[in-house]
Amino acid sequence: MEVFDSVMLGFSTALTPTNLLFCFIGVFTGTVIGVLPGLGPTATMSLLIPVTFHMDTTGAIIMLAGIYYGAMYGGSITSILVNIPGEAASVITCIDGHQVAKNGRAGPALGISAFGSLFAGVATVLGIVIIGPPLAQVALEFGPPENFSLIVFGLILVVFISTGSKLRSLMSALVGIVLSTVGLDIVSGEERFTFGLPYFLDGIHIIVLAMGLFGIGEVLSEAERRQSNVDVIAKPKNTSELLPTKEDWKASYGPIGRGTLLGFFFGLLPGSGAMVASFGSYVLEKKISKTPERFGHGAIEGVAGPESANNAGAQASFVPLLNLGIPSGAVMGVVMGVLMIHGVAPGPLLYIEQPQLFWGVVISMLIGNVMLVILNVPLIGIFVRLLSVPASILSPMILIICIIGSYSLNNNIHDVVAMLIAGLCGYLMKKALLDPAPLIVAFVLGQMLESSLHSGLAIGYGNPSVFFTRPISAILLACAAIVIISSASGGFIQRRLLKRLDSS
Repeated sequence: MEVFDSVMLGFSTALTPTNLLFCFIGVFTGTVIGVLPGLGPTATMSLLIPVTFHMDTTGAIIMLAGIYYGAMYGGSITSILVNIPGEAASVITCIDGHQVAKNGRAGPALGISAFGSLFAGVATVLGIVIIGPPLAQVALEFGPPENFSLIVFGLILVVFISTGSKLRSLMSALVGIVLSTVGLDIVSGEERFTFGLPYFLDGIHIIVLAMGLFGIGEVLSEAERRQSNVDVIAKPKNTSELLPTKEDWKASYGPIGRGTLLGFFFGLLPGSGAMVASFGSYVLEKKISKTPERFGHGAIEGVAGPESANNAGAQASFVPLLNLGIPSGAVMGVVMGVLMIHGVAPGPLLYIEQPQLFWGVVISMLIGNVMLVILNVPLIGIFVRLLSVPASILSPMILIICIIGSYSLNNNIHDVVAMLIAGLCGYLMKKALLDPAPLIVAFVLGQMLESSLHSGLAIGYGNPSVFFTRPISAILLACAAIVIISSASGGFIQRRLLKRLDSS
């Protein structure tokens, strides 16, 4: 009965005209900045902090929350249509989402993304209401050693489950890890791989790298094919092709459910959130698929799972902030700053002292997800019309979007140059049949890997046994070892069988 009363309090708070308006402003703004690569939710929310000074605390947090999970959906639009990740968490959607669009099925991909995000949002709100606080306590068991082992496990899965040659995937992942170390050492502060250039002191931005590898790489590949008068992507033949079919739903309901659960779990872990959740969902779906060879060539599951996971991860990341006072990433750090500016201390007492704030924000997520579907699903037909633009016009548009997006990160022309260089590398990788996905995933996880390694060694006073003596960490490392051994032994057995067949 207490939970029911709390939910009713949340609805009465979130459904006030003012808070509904702030929720709409948030999800609309989030969608726009998700579509436009470069700006991102963290920068947008930071720019809007002065605006929140004269707002009610609940309304301010509802708006900022809407920007965050709205950006998760908006980022999928350009990922699917033009192979440009509007938001870092949408990088993984480019792999299969754009291939689905190339097959003339951009509408179903956008529809699955929207409805999957809606389901994930609703399920996450229910999860927060029912089991969010207890799970947040479990998440506290994940310290740096556990995070390190989890990231190692994720990297191993990325290499051994990626498309094509495992050796080439390993090479691509190693390049990503090396690129993640560019900049200042997080412990000593010494320069690494900067070649004396001040630009590299802050490292390479994920959006610059992703837009180059995927967006510019795609433009250069199209230019090489000399299809200036041919449509880049097949167009849908009728209105019915704009929405997912029964077959799409049959293939997607499992990935949506699993992605939601995975995103909810990762959202509770500090430093993980939507980005790692989307990568993890894609790896999981490819691992359990009966036809993993379809991934990378237009598998709808490669859209449904990651898009559900990143939306669930974005919303679940509010649990450790509001319940425990622990921000799980940069975005939550901004939200925490706004709360403190308003004189509200996030933590266990927030639920008791400010119940209307806690439950108002949680229920507003439910309302905001419904707004996103109502706002964006009717526009699917308009989005898909973009695909009728000839490549001779669309490719320069993509190039302009990438240039504006990369420049808007820091108003620095060097970001544009770095993005163009990354685009050339992406084009060369395609020529060499190297999958850029392991590079991007390893780049993102590499930064977390190094930070967790240093922090874990500090906890163990320099003794690496800390990674093997803590139960959760040891189990994760054991799982990584099992994946390596099973993959290696499977390849060995396959080669022996082929030799026997040849000899017979």
